[in-house]
Amino acid sequence: MSTYVTLLRYTQQGIADAKNGPARLDAAKEAFRRAGAELKAFYLTMGQYDGVVILEAPDDATATRLALSIGAQGNLRTETLKAHTEAEYRKIMASLP
Repeated sequence: MSTYVTLLRYTQQGIADAKNGPARLDAAKEAFRRAGAELKAFYLTMGQYDGVVILEAPDDATATRLALSIGAQGNLRTETLKAHTEAEYRKIMASLP
């Protein structure tokens, strides 16, 4: 499984319906599970982004599909980063010439 960090920003629609955010988060967790992915952590944040999700998914296509399906609902804009664990980082660095 690969790890992804998704940065979230509310749209105007998402802010207007913020009270239903917990139900949408529960639905997203279930959609992730059905796709073979797992929401490892969710954080409500202050600043440039309104939230952060840490997701494990089997591949880039699955992570992309999940991010697009969330964005298509109109409540959030997403920006997803592929993350490498410390072990992966060390392996990558060791492979440098």
